[in-house]
Amino acid sequence: MYRLATRNVVVSLPRWRSLAHFFRSSPSPIFISLVPYRFLRINGHVKNVSCFTDTKVLKGTSRVTKKLKMPKNVLDDKDLPHILWWKERLQMCRKPSTVQLIERLEYSNLLGLDSNLRNGSLKEGTLNWEMLQFKSKFPRQILLCRVGDFYEASGIDACILVEYAGLNPFGGLRSDSIPRAGCPVVNLRQTLDDLTQNGYSVCIVEEVQGPAQARSRKRRFISGHAHPGNPYVYGLAAVDHDLNFPEPMPVVGISYSARGYCINMVLEPMKTYSSEDCLTEEAVVTKLRTCQYHHLFLHTSLRQSSCGTNHWGEFGEGGLLWGECRSRHFEWFDGDPISDLLVKVKELYGLDDEVTFRNKTVSSRNRARPLTLGTSTQIGAIPTEGIPSLLKVLLPPNCNGLPALYIRDLLLNPPSYEIASKIQATCKLMSSITCPIPEFTCISAAKLVKLLEWREANHMEFCRIKNVLDEILQMEKTSELNQILKHLIDPTWVATGLEINFETLVAGCKIASGKIGEIISLDGGKDQKVSSFSDIPNEFFEDMESTWKGRIKRIHIDDVFTAVERAAEALHFAVTEDFIPIISRIKATVAPLGGPKGEISYAREHEAVWFKGKRFTPNLWAGSPGEEQIKQLKHALDSKGKKVGEEWFTTPKVEAALTRYHEANANAKARVLEVLRGLATELQSNINILVFSSTLLVIAKSLFAHTSEGRRRKWVFPTLVESHGFEDLNLMVKNHEMKIVGLLPYWFNRVEGGAVHNTVDMQSLFLLTGPNGGGKSSLLRSICAASVLGICGLMVPAESALIPYFDSIMLHMKSYDSPADRKSSFQVEMSELRSIIAGTTKRSLVLVDEICRGTETAKGTCIAGSIIETLDRVGCLGIVSTHLHGIFTLPLNLKNTVHKAMGTTCVDGQIKPTWKLIDGVCKESLAFETAKREGIAETIINRAEDLYLSVYAKESPSAENIQNQEGFSTYIDVNNLKRRTHLHSKKLLLGANQMEVLHKEVESAVILACQDYIMEQHSEKIALELNKIKCVIIGAREQPPPSVVGSSSVYVIFRPDKKLYVGETDDLKGRIRTHRLREGLRDASFLYFLVPGKSLACQLESMLIKRLSSQGFHLSNIAKGEHRNFGTSNLYA
Repeated sequence: MYRLATRNVVVSLPRWRSLAHFFRSSPSPIFISLVPYRFLRINGHVKNVSCFTDTKVLKGTSRVTKKLKMPKNVLDDKDLPHILWWKERLQMCRKPSTVQLIERLEYSNLLGLDSNLRNGSLKEGTLNWEMLQFKSKFPRQILLCRVGDFYEASGIDACILVEYAGLNPFGGLRSDSIPRAGCPVVNLRQTLDDLTQNGYSVCIVEEVQGPAQARSRKRRFISGHAHPGNPYVYGLAAVDHDLNFPEPMPVVGISYSARGYCINMVLEPMKTYSSEDCLTEEAVVTKLRTCQYHHLFLHTSLRQSSCGTNHWGEFGEGGLLWGECRSRHFEWFDGDPISDLLVKVKELYGLDDEVTFRNKTVSSRNRARPLTLGTSTQIGAIPTEGIPSLLKVLLPPNCNGLPALYIRDLLLNPPSYEIASKIQATCKLMSSITCPIPEFTCISAAKLVKLLEWREANHMEFCRIKNVLDEILQMEKTSELNQILKHLIDPTWVATGLEINFETLVAGCKIASGKIGEIISLDGGKDQKVSSFSDIPNEFFEDMESTWKGRIKRIHIDDVFTAVERAAEALHFAVTEDFIPIISRIKATVAPLGGPKGEISYAREHEAVWFKGKRFTPNLWAGSPGEEQIKQLKHALDSKGKKVGEEWFTTPKVEAALTRYHEANANAKARVLEVLRGLATELQSNINILVFSSTLLVIAKSLFAHTSEGRRRKWVFPTLVESHGFEDLNLMVKNHEMKIVGLLPYWFNRVEGGAVHNTVDMQSLFLLTGPNGGGKSSLLRSICAASVLGICGLMVPAESALIPYFDSIMLHMKSYDSPADRKSSFQVEMSELRSIIAGTTKRSLVLVDEICRGTETAKGTCIAGSIIETLDRVGCLGIVSTHLHGIFTLPLNLKNTVHKAMGTTCVDGQIKPTWKLIDGVCKESLAFETAKREGIAETIINRAEDLYLSVYAKESPSAENIQNQEGFSTYIDVNNLKRRTHLHSKKLLLGANQMEVLHKEVESAVILACQDYIMEQHSEKIALELNKIKCVIIGAREQPPPSVVGSSSVYVIFRPDKKLYVGETDDLKGRIRTHRLREGLRDASFLYFLVPGKSLACQLESMLIKRLSSQGFHLSNIAKGEHRNFGTSNLYA
């Protein structure tokens, strides 16, 4: 839904704007042909748009003519395109209330206000006039103006709010008032989300807070903008909550040259741009469909088609891209495809000319081409209905967000051989490490850059940034993770365009982490407790001081902190002196029902502490205690000077103390914000290090997650062979070979079984035949997915694999017609095959399923034969599957093509597929059996068989079944150790804290208990399989390495209350995640060791529960140990 909304509403000049380039010599735009340009055609009628000629001029006053000044509240020539742009948007509105509001618009100004209606005045000094000045700066953005406790919009903007943000118009639908709408301050974020998700940009105008002079209008300023993928961040530094920061949406520009298509993407939040050229038409369309963009600009070079006409897309090349673009809003531009696009971006976002954008383009030399649209959809890299998703099997279900986006982009844009090799080497190291790994804090680089640029990062965000830096430093210090960190440098360079070496990264992380550590209070400000006094409600001080305490270290705000403490004491003294005697008097009064009442109460709405009471005034003043204080009471007033209520009272002394406290509190909060914003400014000098570090952790998390899931599914790392640069002929021959043993469709799980494995040994082109439902399409899809995974450096669903680094991988499956492009399914197929053939080289992998199925058999067979000859001459690897058996009778000139088939077998007189790849030709289609299985009436099937026998000769298929399946097992090899260790539970390590001591004690106790258990069992098998216990500690904010996946383990939880919990599991990572979701266990640490098999793990769990408890350790699950000794008496007999 989000994508559809974005496609229909986002950005761009309307289509008449694009046509204007064909009529540059025309004095007036064609969209108002035959009508003077100062008039607009509105609802079929020509209306006057505002003439700038003053009425006094018409009377012939020459003096006025000389002093004529163009008013700013009427339509200027340059505003006409913006008005028409908004009219096109308003035509999409469907709500009845919105339609009624639109009828009241007058298109004589950018706000669409009719000055003859109520509240429609545009005189200088009015709110409407002020809003119009802001609107003129950003005419294609919705303007939300802060007015008290609301954000208001007028005219056109109000109509959009009612339509898309679900707001009701101010004053209902009365016809004598201009359209007005708005939202409360607390609902601003939701309103902005509703608007940006529908493709609109919003300009937010804030009021200058603080007291204003009497009879004067509050000053206002533009505080920021909200764009699709680029949220509004003003004020975030002062709040405790986080902002859901979506992935940034780029501005996209597409151009064409002799080298092919070029796509330029500009990210305004990051102030970066990237450029990819030499692209095919399908690759550009793929990028458009996988990228939610803010604006689309098409360069005029696209009009120069091969036939030399301006009718782009009507003669083959460009048709697919044109069909994609014309369903979206776009704008034409000319000039330099990059520099002029950047000018458009600056105009779009209102940026100064001095703003620069960093080029993050990485050379595409020796890099495989991006996947085509057909390839990416048919393997599920792009979610497609009916196609198994490749992304869902590459990562665990709980791994989404930024890591999933990285893996998707990696598949769609395969890296170079060097980067793929680095990724594979990294994954291999990840698969073998035994040490704990960090949590890998993932922060969007765009969010990080924008918050620091706008100085709106709060203390929570700084803590996350420090976590990122500290996790980089943790990897650098840990020997097993150090090499992984070094391998990740190059993939991160490709993702960010920043060249930062290992030493610079580590040094930069130390500096930035140190800066944050010096300022931010990482322990929650334990030395910054909220003020507390017995006579004043705690909620008052909690609300007032919790908004700034505990954020930064006290040393930086000690003066204002002390001022708040003293002001709080003074407030307590005033309250005690003025209110307590009254309360004591009330409590001492003995009266029947309806006597005096009174208490010190917190008026949260007014942020005040007042006396609340009734019937406490004495009937007779006798000079008794409390009377003097009662005389000092006066009714409490709100900020506007109005009496709050009959029961609320205060005194001048309390009010003075309250004012002092609020001022001190406001000064402290302002100081905290000043320090936070100063830290943000200081960190901007380290912005490249921060962007690089955050991206590196995203990549690390995605690869760790992929490695864990690959191990769980028992996938393997392929041998990736570079496909160019070899002079040795023998190496060149091996280089042109792909061999995948035990290939499994990626959507099947090897652990669950049930799938047929195939071995693909490919050294040339395969011409593949086979029956319907025989597995041809599945085989092509599986080979394509495995090849893409291989050249990306990822694990593949096979038992072993040798994959050359292809320069392109292209998969063509079934084609559908495209009525929008006026193309039949065969035309679409021919267009895709043309693109495939044009991009095929000797180093390509081409997979075509059921070629030429959409046309007359004889000619389709000949076209297919000619295409196969062409691919054979090129010498690429690939498979062409077909049911056109007439190909084998054609006089084809083939040198590098072999015949393959999907096997069949005869069971009880019926031919059935085996789904195995074999040598030879299979001409049995099983068409009648397939039709019958899918419910076609038997009479139709019988008649079809009769027709077939009467016309075609019978052909008996022959096939051999080749099966070569190898077992897969995991074996844990440990060194033999029969020596016992001794427990020294009372020995403390010098300088170690209590938890570290407890870790050592429990580890020693576990090792000793397990060794005793081995000796007690008198079993050589147990002694051999569990002869050495290796305990690993998982600290807070750490997780187990991928090497534990698929293994049984016994673990111990170190709870914060110093109690232990002993358990066993076959999914240690998932079990730890479940435990940490429980209250109080978020930062719990774990000890674990691996064991061969769940049964032994259960035995050791029960044994450890008993023995640790008997040795004086406090356990939280003692009872569990009594019920786990099941079926173990003869386990190793």
